Amino acid sequence: MTDAPRSSSPGSNAAGRTKGLAREDRLKAALKANMGRRKAQAKARQDEDHSGPGGADQVDDGSGPGDRQQDNE
Repeated sequence: MTDAPRSSSPGSNAAGRTKGLAREDRLKAALKANMGRRKAQAKARQDEDHSGPGGADQVDDGSGPGDRQQDNE
């Protein structure tokens, strides 16, 4: 990727370059925010995996769907 934004006309003015730079800045900010969200989601998934079935954080109180008996009549 180049530092200078591309334009459709070879004689673009300073306003066009400023608009292109503003767009790049918005895209950079959006990418950074997206990566932050993805990192937080991955961390949450990792924490969830560690406290999943058999983990110390879960308490089996007998009210889960696996504890119910089904009538097969």
